[in-house]
Amino acid sequence: MSIQHINHDGAQLAYRRVDGAADRSGPVLIWCGGLKSDMDGTKAAFLHERCDADGRAFVRFDYFGHGASEGDFIDGTISRWASDTVAIVDAFGDGDVVLIGSSMGGWTSLLAGMERPKAVKGLILVNPAPDFTEKMVWTGWDDHKRQMLVEDGVVYEPSDYGEPYAYGRALIEDGRRRQILDAPIPFDGPVEILQGAADDVVPPAYSRLIVKAVTSERVGYTLIKGGDHSLSRPDDLDRLWRAVDHVLARL
Repeated sequence: MSIQHINHDGAQLAYRRVDGAADRSGPVLIWCGGLKSDMDGTKAAFLHERCDADGRAFVRFDYFGHGASEGDFIDGTISRWASDTVAIVDAFGDGDVVLIGSSMGGWTSLLAGMERPKAVKGLILVNPAPDFTEKMVWTGWDDHKRQMLVEDGVVYEPSDYGEPYAYGRALIEDGRRRQILDAPIPFDGPVEILQGAADDVVPPAYSRLIVKAVTSERVGYTLIKGGDHSLSRPDDLDRLWRAVDHVLARL
């Protein structure tokens, strides 16, 4: 479980990997975390342990400017983090992969699936938040905060998960260009969406937009009573593993 690195676009990206058993076939599972999260979070560590026990190949990694990877977070953008995801797919996919994306990782996973349609066979999205920089953050700001972004280049917002979120001008402007919910999302593999009914960050009505946008006819949507944005309770983790099994069974 030691941390290793690959170089991508001038920065070292940190990852941990489970090779998988020699007699266990199937795609590589890749964890794509949320904004400001890292690969040692509860869900990522849980998946690592389950895949190790089950002999499944698995990779968890930190985006540029996150966790143990190089880079300054304020310089990160959705395009950069989606590119990091594609780099991990290319480096460790060995053909077929299933992406498991949480919150912002749902956006990067969908973008990677669109960019690598032959490699990405399935998606599992946990409280996914594509387009959040424009449709949730920018839309939710008043004129004062928008002016702060113009003048200062960054707006800090409180977070329930540690230090404040720093929304830089590059992140907001790039996110505006990379929106995907306003047109069909071309992805035809199985998709499972897990959504917390009590999520006060990504409301259920928002994540349901993915069901309408994605072109796949194999889309499951599970609304989890009492589930928050983290979805890290023991029952939530068991449900996540069942979603993995369900997607793998439909490949």
